Amino acid sequence: MRNLLTGLDIGTSKVCALVAEASLEGDLAVIGHGVSPCSGLRKGVVVNIEATVEAIRAALDEAEKSSGVRIGSVVVGVAGPHIRGLNSHGIVAVRGGEVGARDVDRVIDAARAVAIPLDRQVLHILAQQFAVDDQEGVREPIGMAGVRLEARIHIVTAAQSYGQNLTKCCERAGITPAEMVFEPLASAEAALFPEERELGVALIDIGGGTTDIIVFHAGAVMHTAVLPLGGNHLTSDIAAGIRTPLADAERLKVSYGAATGQVVRRDEMVQVPGVGGREPKLIARRMLTDILEPRMEEILALAHREIMRSGVADSLASGIVLVGGTALLEGTQELAERIFGIPVRRGLPINLKGMPEELMKPMYTTAAGLLLCQGAARGLNGAAARYGRLGRLRTRLGDWVRDFF
Repeated sequence: MRNLLTGLDIGTSKVCALVAEASLEGDLAVIGHGVSPCSGLRKGVVVNIEATVEAIRAALDEAEKSSGVRIGSVVVGVAGPHIRGLNSHGIVAVRGGEVGARDVDRVIDAARAVAIPLDRQVLHILAQQFAVDDQEGVREPIGMAGVRLEARIHIVTAAQSYGQNLTKCCERAGITPAEMVFEPLASAEAALFPEERELGVALIDIGGGTTDIIVFHAGAVMHTAVLPLGGNHLTSDIAAGIRTPLADAERLKVSYGAATGQVVRRDEMVQVPGVGGREPKLIARRMLTDILEPRMEEILALAHREIMRSGVADSLASGIVLVGGTALLEGTQELAERIFGIPVRRGLPINLKGMPEELMKPMYTTAAGLLLCQGAARGLNGAAARYGRLGRLRTRLGDWVRDFF
């Protein structure tokens, strides 16, 4: 029987489905993919169920044709300004003088005992570090001698209605969402090196409707945030600024846009389609940059403010990694380095073997990461060791949430 996995990235501007097969050794290889434009979401939140269902169906049909398999269940990415992340802390007494698995479960239960509104659901509980007595920075406390066990965790929650609407869209498209994963967590799984997580790194995913942020230090998630700004705002700015239709504004942004005037020659010209049958006109490419640069500065400045809130901004030795479609905008790296004052690189889905060449782009990082997260939950790849505890905690918590609600 074939061991198949499917990741579904339902974004504001597109839906991407990736199908992979696991070998007997546990390695993943992409065997099919499908991409479809999506108009049913705004800022990462479903606003038109029919349009979202059609986009999901189109992406899945394309993925099924290219892979030659029938898709049944998928891991779905979750994003949107409704996402909230918070840090929590718990302490318990160790029974028997030696930390056991039951003690770890108890301290996680104590740490997650925070007031969460009934209209929200918990997506992830991410262990940051443990402390046994006065010994801090413990990664795996089981088997250690001590009388007091502490845990620091990061909890990611989402609006319950969002999850219900997303599940409804998937089911109407003929598939079952087996699990929902916070999209920056998936992107990090695909784009980051283990040493970057250890030294400290912030991943910024600039999508169509939102900008997602996740900060790592000492291998753990320290901060998460979602900003209600993205690439679609750049497109709208161009459409309003030079009076051209949104479709043409998007094409101009992708083909000629730049995040900073430092990378554009003053004599470059661009042809702009007219509105309502008017004649096309020539404008300086620098004019496009003058429209895009302030908005990009705003997005990156807000991201910088969120990273400062993480408490480890001064310890990000690995710098910033940019993913998402907007990361391809020329000059984005240079502008980000100017704003953050630390090294910046573009992220690609480098950790998924067998990724097709046409998908080795920043905008497909989330879909690749969803496959890796699903593979980790099944113990199929190198991520399993890192996320083994996360997988167990997520399963226990999922059962708890279902029982409670």
